[in-house]
Amino acid sequence: MVLNCTEIDDVLERYYLSPFYGIEFCIGFPGNLLVVLGYIFCLPEWQSCNIYLFSLAVSDLIFLCTLPRLSYLYANDQSETSSAACIINRYVLHVNLYSSILFMVWLSMDRFLLIKHPTRNHCLLRNRTALIVTGLSWVAVNVEVAPMISLMVHDLKSRNWSHCKDFGSLEGDISVLGYSLGLTLTGYILPLLGLCGFSYQIAHLLRVQERAVQRRNVSFKRPLKVVASAAVMFLVLYTPYHVLRNVRVASRQPWAGLQPCTRMYIEGLYIITRPLAFLHSVINPVFYFFMGDKFRELLLAKVRILVRKTERQREPA
Repeated sequence: MVLNCTEIDDVLERYYLSPFYGIEFCIGFPGNLLVVLGYIFCLPEWQSCNIYLFSLAVSDLIFLCTLPRLSYLYANDQSETSSAACIINRYVLHVNLYSSILFMVWLSMDRFLLIKHPTRNHCLLRNRTALIVTGLSWVAVNVEVAPMISLMVHDLKSRNWSHCKDFGSLEGDISVLGYSLGLTLTGYILPLLGLCGFSYQIAHLLRVQERAVQRRNVSFKRPLKVVASAAVMFLVLYTPYHVLRNVRVASRQPWAGLQPCTRMYIEGLYIITRPLAFLHSVINPVFYFFMGDKFRELLLAKVRILVRKTERQREPA
């Protein structure tokens, strides 16, 4: 079957975005819900690291709740009919996108400081400081994403409030390209540099410690692997999305002078990168188990107790 170039977005949305979002929800929602409940019911004493991890899990969980509706609409070739749902969905999506990498930066900072100050005598390792940093992070991300509301309202109004478009297809009073580039810089590139910087600092600190004690300290190598893995994850998942989003926005400008089919091919590539960028919400629970202090042991112990209790209840009296 030969497809017209104008049908590329419809085909990708129905046969690619819909199943991909459905799979992400089915895998990511239980994992993040388990982490949230585990932190609430299994962790008697919280530390700064746990506060960042819990905020990250809550952000992912809220975002994942928006995916079933998106998957349903794409599968049935329908557009979002509620303008409020359209704005809330896109807003939550982008808040999660940029809060996730920001919280991972603070986690990396926390691991670096813990290696440097094992007795937790640094002010940034205190729970109160972690709560303040978390609150300021939520405010900063919402300020970054807030202009998108104006863009979405203007775009919906121009379309008679009948068609909900993604960020890369919006039109508004402010420069969409300028805003997209600014969001890429402040929301992605700078936090990614922070992740890479803390990875380097942790590696440098471990090398200094190894030379000082003349032996390899294996117990402190896990934070380095986790932080480096987080940096690689965001680099691999976020870079294609941000590059293609900015290219997509630029391709819609009058000065670009691109043919309609060329713009559609660019949009098709942009659509492919969208669920890949949101894949971090599915992968993040892995970091909770390896980064949280004693969280894994406490959660597994709680699960074993529940399993034994269930088995005893099923035994005949």
